Amino acid sequence: MPESRTRQIRTGNAPNNGPVAYWMHREHRCRDNWGLLMAQQLATARRVPLCVFYALSPQFLEAGQRQFLFLTQGLAQTARELEARNIPFLPRMGDPAQEIPKLARKLNIGALVTDFDVLRIKRQWIESVADHVCSTTGAHVFETDGRNVVPCWLASDKKEYAARTIRPKIHRLLPEFLVQPPELAPHPHPLAQRPASASLGDLQHAASSHSGPPPCDFPSGEQAAHEALEQFKRTRLNQYGKGRNVPTNPVTSRLSPYLHFGQIHAGRVALRVLESGADRESSDAYLEELIVRRELADNFCLHEPDYDNTGCFAPWASQTLEAHLNDPRPALYTSEEFERAQTHDPLWNAAQREMVRTGHMHGYMRMYWAKKILEWSETPEQAMAEAIRLNDRYQMDGRDSNGYAGIAWSMGGVHDRGWPERAVFGKIRSMTFNGAKSKFRVQEYIDAQERGSLL
Repeated sequence: MPESRTRQIRTGNAPNNGPVAYWMHREHRCRDNWGLLMAQQLATARRVPLCVFYALSPQFLEAGQRQFLFLTQGLAQTARELEARNIPFLPRMGDPAQEIPKLARKLNIGALVTDFDVLRIKRQWIESVADHVCSTTGAHVFETDGRNVVPCWLASDKKEYAARTIRPKIHRLLPEFLVQPPELAPHPHPLAQRPASASLGDLQHAASSHSGPPPCDFPSGEQAAHEALEQFKRTRLNQYGKGRNVPTNPVTSRLSPYLHFGQIHAGRVALRVLESGADRESSDAYLEELIVRRELADNFCLHEPDYDNTGCFAPWASQTLEAHLNDPRPALYTSEEFERAQTHDPLWNAAQREMVRTGHMHGYMRMYWAKKILEWSETPEQAMAEAIRLNDRYQMDGRDSNGYAGIAWSMGGVHDRGWPERAVFGKIRSMTFNGAKSKFRVQEYIDAQERGSLL
């Protein structure tokens, strides 16, 4: 039930007769939305209206037109589904830390439920909104983890060392949390008077006005997310176990944009995989990535304040990189050369082109891509900043705990171990062009990206 993945973060003194509001900012969906279900449970018990607050921030890290349009196009579908259930969707334009408290005061809400998030900017939003809403309306404020299958704070209360240390903790709780969510019912108590809000057209106009890379081919929204899941389950899941680490084998789910933007819940994906009848190797491998590895990333960002800089590196990794800081680099590239895929390595250039063009990069190539940035930068600090900038600017699923943890793993030994020592990398696990050639058809991948085609 939704209350099992919810915690109260502020205690107010308001009477229970004001509307209940759900502030949506990570889980952008109507179906399988545990925070929304929690808000409806409260509103139904109190016999009061339920509404959804949303504030479109004018800026969010390196996100640009590509990401903002994907977000707002999906929100339009979610808004229609909410309105059909007598749940008003009330969007505002501007800083959420200011706009959400304004809406809360206008409606004199009795409770606020919001999404759990681990990113620094989101934690600041949540803390500020919770303080203002509780102090000005007296409302209780709740936080629901609707992203992870097992709520992050229940899986572990400390920074985990590796997948092997968090895996048993998650598996122990899966029977309780990997369950079928209830349907969101039509809400029986209408909101008497709607406050002024932006229109969906306003949101999409604001999204279109952003600079940055243009939209890519991922269709947006809950329906598109569920269709992508069914296509993966039907056509590629059975090959995932043996083919997932081969960039020229198109067997990955391509669900990461939908998971990142909260247009589908990982629990729904996991249930469909378990129901699929896929071979055990493939389903186990996929569920390991979907649940254990994703939730390890959230654990990392929640408990590591330096998740986006080299302060998060494992101590042994910092020491070995420092020892090799003066090693000659095979090449050094500027930010512009990286961004334009102008390196000496055709495989790296192909991966960069794929990301710029499609907003997506195969998981194996993400590791190769990040490690080469480390090898071709003067310092680890420069390398990490460059990788995060490019990842957050171009990837549909950038600005995410998965991305920060993945870059920290690639460059700083986070969730990894030491390997045989070599130049520049020290004991950090390295990847080479020849190593890639031994694993997959490198030239086929390069040719596909030069043609601008999908594998």
